[in-house]
Amino acid sequence: MAKTKKAKPAKQQSAPDEVGLDFARAWVEFPDPADDEQVFRCDLTWLTSRWTCVFGSGCQGIKAGRADDGCCTLGAHFSDEDDERRVAGHVARLTPDMWQFHGEGTSADGWTQLDEDGERQTRRWNGSCIFQNRPGFAGGAGCALHILALKEGREPLETKPDVCWQLPVRRTYDWIDRPDDTQILQVTIGEYDRRGWGPGGHDLHWWCTSARSAHGAGEPVYVSYRAELMELMGKKGYARLVELCEERMASLLPMAPHPADPVA
Repeated sequence: MAKTKKAKPAKQQSAPDEVGLDFARAWVEFPDPADDEQVFRCDLTWLTSRWTCVFGSGCQGIKAGRADDGCCTLGAHFSDEDDERRVAGHVARLTPDMWQFHGEGTSADGWTQLDEDGERQTRRWNGSCIFQNRPGFAGGAGCALHILALKEGREPLETKPDVCWQLPVRRTYDWIDRPDDTQILQVTIGEYDRRGWGPGGHDLHWWCTSARSAHGAGEPVYVSYRAELMELMGKKGYARLVELCEERMASLLPMAPHPADPVA
């Protein structure tokens, strides 16, 4: 009887300056100081890396030929109804001088749409998210909701859809069954790499977290993403993370550095 061959996994596609996805990582697990029923599992390799967002200054975009879009080409899916409702409150304060497509976004078609699977997301307009101001717009290129936050002295995480402000940090949840018949909720904080996009990650033209051209910032991720990580982990959880990251940074030979980081 002939043996059935197993299907080979799809080959990972990546841009020339991206490192591979499989490499040694340093993880740390610690109890949530604010909740004794959950633990954090954090990727110190990623959180102490020198990644930085290079939107508008070297970003190659997730779609070939649309570098100016960055990761906005596909629009943003809402995490739930509360996410969409929160964003709607901020959209109502956008003005034409902040939002290039204000007229279209406030038209009968609005600023949301359903994707092919029936999931709600921000509307795509002229090939990208309707909130993305294009280069040359007097109010500034980039996300209109981000611009609104800066004008009002807010953190952008307050005005943007959840997926937008969380990227490229990924938070996942897993219930862990322990040998003593108890359960603990494990909250993982790590890198939102190509695989975080699911099968579609293979089709991205370029992705920044593994690109050498997006690494080399003055501050590590756990510092530059302080506001976002604090929102994802809580103040006490983030404070403990900082302690562990600083211990790693102080090490003369930290294990498992991010391969996209510049060589020390």
